[in-house]
Amino acid sequence: MSAYGSEVEEDEQETPLLHRAHEDKVHRAPVCGSSRYGLALLSSYGFFVVYSLRVNLSVAMVDMLNNTHQSSANHSGSACPAHANPARPKHNHTASVYDWDSETQGWILGSFFYGYILTQIPGGYLAGRYGPKWLMGFGILGTVVFTLLTPVAADLGASYLIAVRVLEGVGEVGGVEITFPAMYTMWAAWAPPLERSRLLTISYIGAQLGTVISLPLSGEICFYLDWTYIFYVFGAVGVVWFVFWALFVFDSPNTHPRISERERLYITSSLKNELSTSAGYIPWRAIVTSGPLWAIVVAHFSYNWTFYTLLTLLPTYMNDILGFSIQQNGILSALPYLGCAVFAVVSGQVADYLRETCQVPTVTVRKCFSLVGMIGPAVFLVAAGYTGCDYVLAVTFLTISSSLGGVSASGFNINHLDIAPSYAGILLGITNTFATIPGMVGPVIARALTQNNTIEEWQTVFYIAAAINLLGALFYAAFGRGTVQPWAVHAPPSHGD
Repeated sequence: MSAYGSEVEEDEQETPLLHRAHEDKVHRAPVCGSSRYGLALLSSYGFFVVYSLRVNLSVAMVDMLNNTHQSSANHSGSACPAHANPARPKHNHTASVYDWDSETQGWILGSFFYGYILTQIPGGYLAGRYGPKWLMGFGILGTVVFTLLTPVAADLGASYLIAVRVLEGVGEVGGVEITFPAMYTMWAAWAPPLERSRLLTISYIGAQLGTVISLPLSGEICFYLDWTYIFYVFGAVGVVWFVFWALFVFDSPNTHPRISERERLYITSSLKNELSTSAGYIPWRAIVTSGPLWAIVVAHFSYNWTFYTLLTLLPTYMNDILGFSIQQNGILSALPYLGCAVFAVVSGQVADYLRETCQVPTVTVRKCFSLVGMIGPAVFLVAAGYTGCDYVLAVTFLTISSSLGGVSASGFNINHLDIAPSYAGILLGITNTFATIPGMVGPVIARALTQNNTIEEWQTVFYIAAAINLLGALFYAAFGRGTVQPWAVHAPPSHGD
């Protein structure tokens, strides 16, 4: 790793004051009706679409399985009896069901991430080179199309469904996790430094809302219709988003035809000392040897292990261990993500207040928020495994765990923009490449460890996730940084990197 020496640390205390001086030269543009906050809302809608498309299979999976011959076995190995289930409408039994074992389920739930990992670094690079608007727009549209094909693929067989899910992941070359790199590239041109936490947390709350709304809604759709309609309904929502995105979003303030001159000057002047002047040059060697970047990589990988484990398997846990019906399942599985969304928004406001008003160094804010957002979830996740059949306490602990995770939205999660705003899309592509691995292997490992669906097996799953979270938090606290790195602002050398 490269040295990130004392000059970086010395600049930490001065960074908020420097940002304040630059932004005060031009009066701050109003928030209401602004193009930058309009972008935040539409990008939030985009995150909503992709996360709803990602998690709805987790609920659908409960209803896609042929459990009639094993419904009693599902709960005989635990102390948790099934809850009383309301009678389902008779017309909702027309969709096919499948005899997939737990291993096959794990591969189906994790298959999305195999396509997804292939697009991280290329997507971040392409977003920077060709503009993130259409890369993100067509990427999410591609994901929508494959989502609409999911019921057909499932009828053809598990291998076809896995293939479609992989293609959905590839489709997200413009979608969320290149939606993340693409949005980072876009925010590098749109987000004034002292509004960065606010704007990005507004964007990312869409991911939480996508989870919060799609989980209970998917459960209701399964209950009153059947599981196939989950993919049709959310696919239609994605098509509507694409129309709005195509009409109202632009890559930068300078290319936006309807932005006010005051807002354009405010944004560009506040960013002029952060953006690199080395157009077309990417300092690859400095990037991949950057200590602050690898601190984000480790933190991102660690956080995502817990996040994806719950994202893909929480409905299964609610069904197999706590015994909730498909209708109850979706609602209760959404509670942790509702808390996460609330905490993410609040943390963004608090983080910017600490940096701007209290002049707390950026690195201190990022590290403190990361520690709370990673260690807190680890503690309550382990505690949830020891609640037995106390349904209220189990759901409460899982909700607190995910809620505290939302605090990290203003921690390591946006640190890329602090250390290298000009290359933020590429940096997030790198960190997401590693952070996608938990989504690939986490569900497979978890289902392999929970073949008998006992509380003790799930305790092991929770312990593994908590330990990884704790290690990642400590590593980031030791090596994270909060200022623009020298390689991200200086002109390139005469020879190639």
